[in-house]
Amino acid sequence: MARKRNPNGAGSIWQRSDGRYEARVYVPQPDGTRARKTVYGKTWEECDTKRQELVLRDRQGVPTPTRSARLSEWLPHWLEEFVKPERKKTTYAKYETHIRLYLVPHIGSKRLENLGVADVRRMLAAVTAKASAATAKESHRVLRSAVSAACREELISRNVVQLVPAPRVQVRELKPWDLDQTVAFLEAARRDPLYAAFVLAVALGLRRGEILGLRWSDIDLDRRTLTVRNQIQRVQKELYADSTKNRRTRVIPLPLMCVAPLRWQRLRQAAQREGAGAAWEANDYVFTTRSGRPIEPRNISRSFERIADGAGLPRVRLHDARHGCATLLFAAGVPPRVVMEILGHSQIAVTMNIYTHVTEETRREAIGHMDRMLRRRPVAG
Repeated sequence: MARKRNPNGAGSIWQRSDGRYEARVYVPQPDGTRARKTVYGKTWEECDTKRQELVLRDRQGVPTPTRSARLSEWLPHWLEEFVKPERKKTTYAKYETHIRLYLVPHIGSKRLENLGVADVRRMLAAVTAKASAATAKESHRVLRSAVSAACREELISRNVVQLVPAPRVQVRELKPWDLDQTVAFLEAARRDPLYAAFVLAVALGLRRGEILGLRWSDIDLDRRTLTVRNQIQRVQKELYADSTKNRRTRVIPLPLMCVAPLRWQRLRQAAQREGAGAAWEANDYVFTTRSGRPIEPRNISRSFERIADGAGLPRVRLHDARHGCATLLFAAGVPPRVVMEILGHSQIAVTMNIYTHVTEETRREAIGHMDRMLRRRPVAG
């Protein structure tokens, strides 16, 4: 029985000298041109199925590259078309840095279909030597995501990056301030213009950007509640307002120790607004410059470090106050789920594994319980 002839543009099938069947179809390319794509099959039916898939993609306007793109082409394309519309600006900026500094220089000349395990290993070794294991691990994650997107787009059939384990990174040992050190810092910061901000960082574990993104409309001092909705971020030359890290809004009860500093901050800001006059930038932010503009994130960190140094305290980051808050909440017996909600984590594992640090006093108290339970009682005579 004679095979039906395919309509124009649908390609054709013939049997090769090696017994396999071959079909060629003109398909659209990512750059808007058209090129001929060849597929093979052990049987006529298998080859015809592949041919029909190409024809269907053509009719749907889906590009089918005849040859996979180089990573130097695919990675920027993935960044602009897949990452930029869906992810935060901070994520986009971080990915762009890894692509520009590490991935393209080391494996940019490789085509997607030719990228091998050895290429990925060499790239990771080079990045580790040039920067650090942590940087190489992040580059691995970026590359894995980009190649996974290429698989979903059916540009390649497998993701070889998943076959290569990411470098092991030695976790930095965090040692947040204990209770006495935390109290000493607050005493030293009492006269600082950002005192209320530091109280919120210590008592509620707010992220730096969340503190700077607070608006007066988010705070109810009478009902003693604070709503975390936004954050202020700096990405390259842009200072902008964004949603929270996990895009979730959370309402936190305000401790009494936060109320008076916030009232003081409102009075202080009112005086600044009056002094600035028409130059004041009205935006309702709780913490602002003398002209009402949002505070640069790096500036609040500098103030935090300056006060800590002046008080003779161990050097920690402002973000470490968040770790200290979690530790103090756990030491006070607050359930892990509640701590998770206060800190705004999306997973309780983050709260348990990263943001809690067992103090010496807590360890001694735990061992004391064991001592009381297991202590051998004297035998009656």
